[in-house]
Amino acid sequence: MPIYEYICHKCSEAFTALRPVHMRAEDAQCPMCGSEDVRKKLSSFSSLSSGSVGSSGYFSGGGGG
Repeated sequence: MPIYEYICHKCSEAFTALRPVHMRAEDAQCPMCGSEDVRKKLSSFSSLSSGSVGSSGYFSGGGGG
């Protein structure tokens, strides 16, 4: 299940919600004020594939700098 990030237009609370993919288009509710006037934030993601661990033992990033 993906984690979606939202921002509430009423109270400016940023929050995350673990939701099934089939519910991604349904309205979310702000846990702080209860408003459904929320916007889904654009999120980055991380993936792990074979060869992603460098010689230092740290995972290599796939995102920004």
